[in-house]
Amino acid sequence: MQPFLSIIIPAYNEERRISSTLETVLSFLEKQEYDSEIIVVENGSQDRTAEIVKAYQRGHPSLHLLHETRAGKGLAVRRGMLAAKGSYRFICDADLSMPIEEVRRFIPPELEAFDIAIASREVPGAARYDEPVYRHFIGRGFNLLVRLFTGLKIQDTQCGFKCFRAEIVAELFHQQVIDGWTFDVEVLFLAQRRGYTIVEVPVPWYFHPGSRVHIVQDTITMFCDLIRIRLNALRGVYAPD
Repeated sequence: MQPFLSIIIPAYNEERRISSTLETVLSFLEKQEYDSEIIVVENGSQDRTAEIVKAYQRGHPSLHLLHETRAGKGLAVRRGMLAAKGSYRFICDADLSMPIEEVRRFIPPELEAFDIAIASREVPGAARYDEPVYRHFIGRGFNLLVRLFTGLKIQDTQCGFKCFRAEIVAELFHQQVIDGWTFDVEVLFLAQRRGYTIVEVPVPWYFHPGSRVHIVQDTITMFCDLIRIRLNALRGVYAPD
């Protein structure tokens, strides 16, 4: 039977928090009336992330572990999204900076008539907690660049919680070529070009120390990725198959 919801968790060196995350997500899903699955994509970890997930698998047949030898959040997400079976496929950051209970707001019956629903820390009704001021300003600056280079009219492309209808996953993620942090922008850019409905869902978002983002290095890389997306579009890389 096809599960109603797939939750995809990219995990790179997450041994310190993956147990707590799985406990929380599993507890939430066990209380729901629909069938579900969790796919943890461990990509290039050098710690016990995979070993810990394997231990949880023994008692939870709906929990799956995929391995990627290379690091890259975009790579891990693509692998998980294409392997998932759910009618709705939800990307979930391992730090659970958005409470997992908020998932209800991204799927029917609470949300209808959408192709992609993305968590937003910027639209009316959203709330940020404990985020350093400098990170907020960097995020707003990046969003301005996203708008300039891609034409996306989205307030927050980088919040790590997004839900996709199964029917559009293959079309978008098979054309994704960016393996790093900026994959979100690329996939949303592809969706916009194809006329899919993108809804921003306001969420409470909690900053947790231990982010994998390296501010200077990753900001430069992400800027270069925006240029790459623009050039790919001009060269016809994203033309429909």
